[in-house]
Amino acid sequence: MREYKQFYINGEWVDPSSPNEFDVINPATEEVCAHISLGNEEDVNKAVAAAKAAFESYSRTSVQERVELLESCLAVYQKRYADIADAIREEMGAPQSLAMTAQAYTGQGHLEEAARVLKEFQFVEDRGEHRIIKEPIGVCGLITPWNWPVNQISCKVAPALAVGCTMVLKPSEVAPLSAYIFAQIMDEAGVPAGVFNMVNGDGPGVGTALSKHPDVAMMSFTGSTRAGSLVAQNAAPTVKRVTQELGGKSPNIILDDADLEKAVTGGVMHMYNNTGQSCNAPSRMLVPRAKLAEAEAIAARATENVRVGDPTDEATTMGPVVSEVQFNKIQGLIEKGIEEGAKVVVGGPGRPDGFEKGYFVRPTVFSEANNSMTIAREEIFGPVLTMIPYDTEEEAIAIANDTAYGLAGYIQSGNIEHAREVAAQIRAGNVNINGASGGFDIPFGGYKQSGNGREWGSHGFTDFLEIKAVGGYAA
Repeated sequence: MREYKQFYINGEWVDPSSPNEFDVINPATEEVCAHISLGNEEDVNKAVAAAKAAFESYSRTSVQERVELLESCLAVYQKRYADIADAIREEMGAPQSLAMTAQAYTGQGHLEEAARVLKEFQFVEDRGEHRIIKEPIGVCGLITPWNWPVNQISCKVAPALAVGCTMVLKPSEVAPLSAYIFAQIMDEAGVPAGVFNMVNGDGPGVGTALSKHPDVAMMSFTGSTRAGSLVAQNAAPTVKRVTQELGGKSPNIILDDADLEKAVTGGVMHMYNNTGQSCNAPSRMLVPRAKLAEAEAIAARATENVRVGDPTDEATTMGPVVSEVQFNKIQGLIEKGIEEGAKVVVGGPGRPDGFEKGYFVRPTVFSEANNSMTIAREEIFGPVLTMIPYDTEEEAIAIANDTAYGLAGYIQSGNIEHAREVAAQIRAGNVNINGASGGFDIPFGGYKQSGNGREWGSHGFTDFLEIKAVGGYAA
């Protein structure tokens, strides 16, 4: 049992202002695996005050000092790598292989990339008699989700540290264990007191107080569109910057010239990655109508290769979803798909055979759906794929864009130039062709209700910077 009841404020582990214990549930066993504390406005005020005081000196540190700090963070992170992976497996049910090779690796990748970018980043640009200066924005509030916990922490913390900001992190209370270890890493790496602070809590208790705080200069939020909207509303009276990485309902267009076996298999397996709990998951597969039956058969075969099971088992390829709330939501949407007339190709409601405990969901493929169905409109955030037939390429593009979201899109084609022509017409922040995926240097973010701003790489620095123009002639 992990006891992670303290917060990290001003370089120290401190008790919460008021006791408010919260149970963390292992989704594979439904048993309590840790205790944390939920903070409140008083805890937020202490953390923001520490960050505000630290900003005066940290914002004036040299690039070299910050490079060395990031490299120190990276060294300690690598030392604690296995601990991070184990925490992610325990808190949100990621299979051990995924936790080690992908989930934990993102933390390392963002720290490495921030250090690399910082070494070459131009904070000052001269234009004749004018000088353009990029300065750290100030105290940053960081709110992160449970589905890729360390990824979302590190892709915010790393650029904030790099440019000279101070910060207060509120990780998800559902999956807070890896965040606690991340705070330990920051402490051991020698991050100056007050630069990095962490307060556990829920949205109403900590997230709202952080968003409203007048001394917080910007909010960086990742989570649902509903919660992101609340953050923006709470931040509006103080006119602080708000950047958001929100939901998605990403289309995966399989063009008529694609290798159908490869395209469908790849799309299905991508959808099941992380048990479907990724905001950029390719959850709507658009298939030429004449090939729909063949695509269904391929999807069913691909699903047979999924090994649902204990996250500690190396053979497991798909673990549980994160919580009972999430399990019930997914079950309701699967039932809704059946009710609205979609065809169940494989899967369906309930747990997989042999599972009586744990938040395990049957990997499910719907077909013969249309884009007005609930399963095509709402973000399910589970291992549920919706196949939608189309008759013309123009119709496929129209269906792809007919969504409130715009985080990602996927194109499968035997002709790269053809795929790029289609990609240019997709209203989304990231479009991936034939299984390609971006590295840590590629900007990540969305259009429409998928959010604003960009994270990752050099683009991730921008949200944490203010722009100052200084003009003048020599006396």
